[in-house]
Amino acid sequence: MNTPALRSLGRSGLRVSPICLGGNVFGWTVDEATSFRLLDAWVDAGMNFVDTADVYSKWVPGHAGGESEAIIGKWLRQSGRRDRIVLATKVGKPMGEGRSGLSKAYIKRAVEASLQRLQTDVIDLYQSHDDDPATPLEETLGAFAELIEEGKVRAIGASNYGADRLAEALAVSQASGLPRYESLQPLYNLVERADYEEALEKVCVEHGLGVINFYALASGFLTGKYRSPADFGKSPRGGGAKKYLNAHGLAVLGALDAVAETIGATPGQVALAWEMARPSITAPIASATSVAQLDELVAAARLVLDAPSIAMIDRVSGTAPA
Repeated sequence: MNTPALRSLGRSGLRVSPICLGGNVFGWTVDEATSFRLLDAWVDAGMNFVDTADVYSKWVPGHAGGESEAIIGKWLRQSGRRDRIVLATKVGKPMGEGRSGLSKAYIKRAVEASLQRLQTDVIDLYQSHDDDPATPLEETLGAFAELIEEGKVRAIGASNYGADRLAEALAVSQASGLPRYESLQPLYNLVERADYEEALEKVCVEHGLGVINFYALASGFLTGKYRSPADFGKSPRGGGAKKYLNAHGLAVLGALDAVAETIGATPGQVALAWEMARPSITAPIASATSVAQLDELVAAARLVLDAPSIAMIDRVSGTAPA
């Protein structure tokens, strides 16, 4: 079994697997015991990148947020495998009772809560989960600088930033001598290409940022699991795929089916391989709710598409210059 080669995440010095395991399902659609099995299997397969957030899974009735971090933290403590993963989490989404945003005071408070739940003394990649226009970029980046200096954070990243604000943040870092965002976590997949490709990609390439895109499988739609309205009941997340069930989405699935049949893979694996082949993408984020699904992700990390397959998928999905 070949271990997928690690990739550099921006200029952070972090080396990550070509797919990042999404921790949003831990404590939501995956219980603690299964989460532990998934994390063990991920590391056993030679993969090392795991992404979560403090807000996961606050949207579940009765949850307060922090459930995913707490499960990962318990696994880290019990497994002793902290040195085997690159651990990414995020701050800034509303956690209730005025806890949100990217002010210095809140970041300093939130990081302590995340470190405690994660049962670790350092976060490898700490990300701004949302832009916070009410807080000066200098204040946010200054807070991150202190965390890096204190050894609590190794590198920082941004999520859900527009191209202009991302460029502005990078300019502030350069002008002020502050740490810069080394990665971007944008929405990007084969049925939602425009937002990233039209403006964000150029900023990331020009500045050498790593890109770890979320919804890489379009809420599971690109796996081929949801091909009719009757399929949405297959999982608690099925409703999220509803918006893709149209002529364009089905055409993209058709292209993935064709390539998958030719090379003996699955549509989801082909979709991830297409993303990994784009030069600006470091590691798509995808989650798994079973070891079988996780094995599919690991297989996708080893899959290399030929140029004709990539070109055909590009034509069907709507291409922009790479």
